[in-house]
Amino acid sequence: MPVKNRFAELHDQITEWRRDMHEHPELMFDTHRTSALVEEKLKAFGCDEVVTGIGRTGVVGVIKGRETGSGRVIGLRADMDALPIHEETGVDYASKTDGAMHACGHDGHTAMLLGAAQYLAETRNFDGTCVVIFQPAEEGGGGGREMCEDGLMERFGVQEVYGMHNWPGIPEGKFAIRPGPFFAATDVFNIEIEGRGGHAAKPNETIDPVVMSGQLVNALQTITSRNADPTEQLVVSVTSIQSSSNAFNVIPQSVHLLGTVRTMSAAMRDLAETRMQALCDGIGAGFGGTITLDYKRSYPVMVNHDEQTDFAADVARSVSGQCDEAPLIMGGEDFAYMLEERPGAYILMGNGDTAKVHSPDYNFNDDAIPAGCSWWAEIVEQRMPA
Repeated sequence: MPVKNRFAELHDQITEWRRDMHEHPELMFDTHRTSALVEEKLKAFGCDEVVTGIGRTGVVGVIKGRETGSGRVIGLRADMDALPIHEETGVDYASKTDGAMHACGHDGHTAMLLGAAQYLAETRNFDGTCVVIFQPAEEGGGGGREMCEDGLMERFGVQEVYGMHNWPGIPEGKFAIRPGPFFAATDVFNIEIEGRGGHAAKPNETIDPVVMSGQLVNALQTITSRNADPTEQLVVSVTSIQSSSNAFNVIPQSVHLLGTVRTMSAAMRDLAETRMQALCDGIGAGFGGTITLDYKRSYPVMVNHDEQTDFAADVARSVSGQCDEAPLIMGGEDFAYMLEERPGAYILMGNGDTAKVHSPDYNFNDDAIPAGCSWWAEIVEQRMPA
């Protein structure tokens, strides 16, 4: 089953929705305009039920098939939020909100799922129930977790759940997926290094937190190179170093470090936190200062379920003729929370040769819309055949 003809007919309309959302990006849970647009469209499509306020600003639509005797319920999820980035694409529908843009393609994800919802509500050529899930705050806010904590899966009886992300570098409209761990756990750390400040000409009278920070930054890299199993994935990155002074002749009182840890297993996650604490304690004591670690666990590892991954790949091949094995991705994805609640799979759809996501010149490729809509629609129709 190739790309559905109906989505070729709807292509211009779906593109118009996508570009309207692109012009009006919203961050985190503040997706009020986008959520209202989604609600309006789902009601106009004739969804059997439309519910707002799940996970603060999430929207859920329920579409019952022509038959429901199977009792099966499939969830399809798209994210709605943008990023705090100043857009530099130069397109005529560029962001009208300074300092915010759809730099990850969530506008495309939302528009494609709306297109799929319109088609499914028109045809209802399946035996069961489709639940379309529009989620806020994927970009660091944990909107997926909040929707689950609001009882998303139980309230709508979701049995399996599927998600999609556009991916630059994969040919337009083609797909890639992998079973098991796919996207990394994304932890963050905040380190306060306290020494004793003083005159830079008299370092012997100080406890230099700058030297301590240098030692610590280097030591943290040994967690990956000397503590972790070389066959495992572990990234430790210090991303910010700030001193309490910016004078040439002052040794500061303190230094503040920020960073992130990315892992693909619970064992590596535990190892990273344990070793980081030991290094902070040891280096602080060795220099006569104190180092305080605040380690926060964020999104868990996103793990695709084997059966649903095989099915999702088969659907992708039926739509586009191609579904490759995706690489491990050390970025995070809060669809992980939904896959902890229910079996399912997450797939990458090609955005073509475009700028990378999270860059100011990125833009979603509207030519990929029919393939994405078709994949979502086929997930429902092939998993719950009428």
